[in-house]
Amino acid sequence: MATTAKKGKQTANQGEKLKEAYIDYLLEHGKTPPSVYQFMKMQKKKEAEFYDYFNSFTSLEKEIWKGFAEETITRIQSDAVYMEYSVREKLLAFYYTMAEILKNNRSYVMLRVDQLPSSGRRSPNAEVFSRLKETFLEYANELIAEGKEIGEIMDRPVIGNRYDEGLWRQLQFVIHFWVKDDSQNFERTDEAIEKAVNLSFDIMGRGPIDAAVDFAKFLYQQR
Repeated sequence: MATTAKKGKQTANQGEKLKEAYIDYLLEHGKTPPSVYQFMKMQKKKEAEFYDYFNSFTSLEKEIWKGFAEETITRIQSDAVYMEYSVREKLLAFYYTMAEILKNNRSYVMLRVDQLPSSGRRSPNAEVFSRLKETFLEYANELIAEGKEIGEIMDRPVIGNRYDEGLWRQLQFVIHFWVKDDSQNFERTDEAIEKAVNLSFDIMGRGPIDAAVDFAKFLYQQR
């Protein structure tokens, strides 16, 4: 069992090294390597070794972005106080932490951010972010389910099933805003995150309309 675990760790490390080498190549040359063969030759490795981890450069980049989300989730959930947070606070923690992780890869993110869809604009290369989206939506749906269970989020008809897509668009907004932020220590991004999350919970949470509906139901029941 120990040997198997050690081998698995070595395999993961090799995959991480390839991702790091790929990012370095992009930043140095401003473009994708001409071929897997040439890329691996630069790493002094055989081409076949690349396919032990990735099917293509696109699948490699998918894993890079997925890794950002997974590292974020791992980091926030390892904090002892995380489980005591409200759902709103958990989402805030995710965005703040992801911004810190992206900061370690800012040059790469800035090089690729134009491929990330934003409000009202699609990208022909959005596939690169598909695994980031899958990982984030899984996390977001866990938060939404928890919020509905404790009453922090209202389970409304129709739009209640679209909350996760709304949060995915919010994440896109946060990344695009962060890339353009030139304030010291990205203070404006922190402010934008807080306002965006507050707005989303004003929409998903209990509001005046819900109170009015409850009052109308109460009056009807008294007839």
